[in-house]
Amino acid sequence: MTDTESYHDRIESAVERYRADRDAFDPPDDPPAPDRAMAYCREGLGPTVMIYVDARANDWGVRFSEREFDLLHEAVNGYLSLYTACYGVETEPDATVREAAELLLDTHNIRDVAAMLTGVPERGTVDD
Repeated sequence: MTDTESYHDRIESAVERYRADRDAFDPPDDPPAPDRAMAYCREGLGPTVMIYVDARANDWGVRFSEREFDLLHEAVNGYLSLYTACYGVETEPDATVREAAELLLDTHNIRDVAAMLTGVPERGTVDD
């Protein structure tokens, strides 16, 4: 298996996981649910963003196809939507995986990445 095939498999797995998480999502009865939001960051958003980070940090020769970028975009923004839904906020984020990766490299905190890309929770609210 080539490095490109390895990344493709990781992207496919990340999107499959996101779609399963989306299909199983049940909004919290009493938002906010920061623990659930953090789980989506830690188990979904973070690993998805790390595919891009790994490819750029370790394998400069790897070029993602348009389809692979579309799948990464779906998973990143899907997880951001699940994250905000845990706070009772409906959003349609449109962040790129590159934006998320750059923020992760700057902050070293996937929850901060989600908060910066979505504005949820607002500064000065729960769990800041």
